[in-house]
Amino acid sequence: MELRHLRYFVAVAEELNFTRAAERLHIGQPPLSMQIRDLEEEIGTPLFERSKRRVALTEAGRRFFDHACEILARSQAATEDARRAGKGELGELRVGFTSSLPFTTMLSDVLHTYRRDFPQVSLSLREMFTVAQVEALQRGEIDVGFVRYRGLDVSAGIVTREIGRDPLRLVVNAAHPLAHRAEVSLAEFRDEGFIAYPTDVGTGLPAIVDELCRKAGFAARIVQRAREATTQIGLVASGLGVAVLPAPLECVRLPRVRYLRIGDEGAYLSLSVAHADRPPTPVLDTFLGVIGRIAAQSV
Repeated sequence: MELRHLRYFVAVAEELNFTRAAERLHIGQPPLSMQIRDLEEEIGTPLFERSKRRVALTEAGRRFFDHACEILARSQAATEDARRAGKGELGELRVGFTSSLPFTTMLSDVLHTYRRDFPQVSLSLREMFTVAQVEALQRGEIDVGFVRYRGLDVSAGIVTREIGRDPLRLVVNAAHPLAHRAEVSLAEFRDEGFIAYPTDVGTGLPAIVDELCRKAGFAARIVQRAREATTQIGLVASGLGVAVLPAPLECVRLPRVRYLRIGDEGAYLSLSVAHADRPPTPVLDTFLGVIGRIAAQSV
């Protein structure tokens, strides 16, 4: 029994006329009659009562009709489901992102556009530091990540592509003598205590700050470490030291905090998209396409 047998049967059952059913199916009446007889022989019971004046379903035919319609409908749904999955319109996507991303327009623009264009794809979002995202990509726990990566070491089997750059800001207490300045150089803060991320959090920012300070002729003196950027800002407000953070965090406004532009060359933090180094799934391919379009618009 094949799906075409079911389609032939349903056409005859709905028309109750072999001639009209054959016209509807665009086949000849004799081949249609033969297919229905073959179907009845395979099932082992008549599905139609035939006479010169009428065609009617038997009790077996009526019961078989309901099942045949259900099977054809499910077959069509399965075909459409597979077709849409192949085009990246259905499925699940697991996305990692760093904690500063919600303060940028990139993440919100990408997610808004993707959910609008591909509403049937389920998105699972995980906030993670960059190193944790790379490890999760290697283990297959996420499909794509928004990472803070600046061309340093990247693990084998992972592809990264820069999609944006955020300038760095020096976060100072409002009472600091240089708080009124629009732009400063890091060398002017060589004697200050710095508030920084712990070395084990897996963000690339500490290495960038160390490099910038080294180029400015000093090594940053770390007086406090905090895992969250907002905590660092709060500690600056308390007068414990200064911090270097991405510019999008300027939206965190506290009365005793000022954000100053850093004039040193290379004072920026890259935003990159990362995924496994293999052909992307259809869902990932469409997501990367949306990222590319949003990134191009923000240039």
